[in-house]
Amino acid sequence: GKLHATQQNPDWKQTKMKHQFVLCVIATAAAFFVCSSYAFDCEDVVGCTEAAVRSPAMRRLMKIKELEHMVCVARKECPLQIASVGSSPCTNNVAAGEYPCSNIDLLSFVSLSDLGSVGDSNDIWGWTDPMTKHEYAIVGLVDGTSFVDVTNPSAPEVVAFVPTQTFKSLWRDMKVFQNHVFIGAEAKNHGLQVFDLTRLRGLKATNPVTKLRPDAHYSGFGNSHNIVINEESGMLYAVGSNKCRGGLYILDINSPKQPQFAGCFAEDGYTHDAQCLNWSHGDPNFLGKELCFAYNEDSLTIVDVTDKQNIQMISRTEYSLSAYTHQGWLISDNSHLLLNDELDEVERPELEGHTRTMLWNVEDLTAPKLVDSYLNAETSIDHNLYITKKQRKSDGKEVELAFLANYCSGLRIYDMSEVRERIHEIAYFDVAPNCDKAEFAGSWSVYPFFESGTIIVSSIERGLFVLRHNL
Repeated sequence: GKLHATQQNPDWKQTKMKHQFVLCVIATAAAFFVCSSYAFDCEDVVGCTEAAVRSPAMRRLMKIKELEHMVCVARKECPLQIASVGSSPCTNNVAAGEYPCSNIDLLSFVSLSDLGSVGDSNDIWGWTDPMTKHEYAIVGLVDGTSFVDVTNPSAPEVVAFVPTQTFKSLWRDMKVFQNHVFIGAEAKNHGLQVFDLTRLRGLKATNPVTKLRPDAHYSGFGNSHNIVINEESGMLYAVGSNKCRGGLYILDINSPKQPQFAGCFAEDGYTHDAQCLNWSHGDPNFLGKELCFAYNEDSLTIVDVTDKQNIQMISRTEYSLSAYTHQGWLISDNSHLLLNDELDEVERPELEGHTRTMLWNVEDLTAPKLVDSYLNAETSIDHNLYITKKQRKSDGKEVELAFLANYCSGLRIYDMSEVRERIHEIAYFDVAPNCDKAEFAGSWSVYPFFESGTIIVSSIERGLFVLRHNL
């Protein structure tokens, strides 16, 4: 699985050009169909929303995704009209008769229509009620956010739906702090929705799904691409917004229903995603600081955000074969992180479409080093990944696991226990059995942090998958 020098496939560029040409032809012919049948108008389409503040690279990436989505809608595959299903163990590497798998069981699946949406899904997050211990999936959708009680993972209940603040969007993101969820989207003038999650207590599934309004709304920015929260400091970082050149737009949310502007970091331009935390271990030169690891389109950029009025860039590091630096996550001892690039599988022929996950040594934050890359056997674009704290396997061994949502190849689980020597895949569940190419379909994201071990995955065209590994 390690990346090494590969012989370039002579047909790669020709195949890619043919694929792009076919997409353009189909999308052009389907444009009227999409706009009329999918209920988009100009203000709904992401390309019509405050595009001038986006970087050229981000505008290009979003246009590629919009084009593929238009084709998918024209084929009547976005969304797929399929029914919700119950539990199905992974038997002979297949679950529910169609999903390729290994060491991961399907506990349930909730369709997009049952989530209360008329379109596709996008991001996903989770919340555990500290009083009742109920676990909830928070599912981003083109037209809003759905809340699903997955406490009994084999019988999930869709208990509420919060509509989008303004228009539909293919991009929505949600994070949780102090029992509130903060919701941003790429929709024009959307701003930040704040919803008190304790309102979900006692709610049961209804048909149609119960619609609720947010408790508060912040309008200091319009669109945003991702929402990042440091739960230790109570600081929220809206990234990819129409403010701060798309960089870190910082809010103090310690009073959740009254977000207050705290600062801005625009020095390195557009930030696609980030992880922000209080630095309690790792590089000793920054102990006690609040840091953000920003994924800035062509670099890993590390920023000291302790003083919100005097933010300092610690380092900015580019890397080989970069195409679009997307997202990443630190391992528990803060010595290394994994980073994904959303376009290298498409635009770097050396990879031949195989998913590349990059391992960085960050023991010296002033000079991060790309030390290794894991090349998956599957041909798929990577998207969002998260790493959980060390846990014990059934055999008693302690492991640290990385959970990757890799579009067409679905959920992949990597063992990070021997990160200095190797990374290897130990489980998978493919939520997109109809897709095996490096394209923008399949799984959008994963939330692996429930104490119960329940894992939730969002599928763009299908809906919510509730899973559990049996490692």
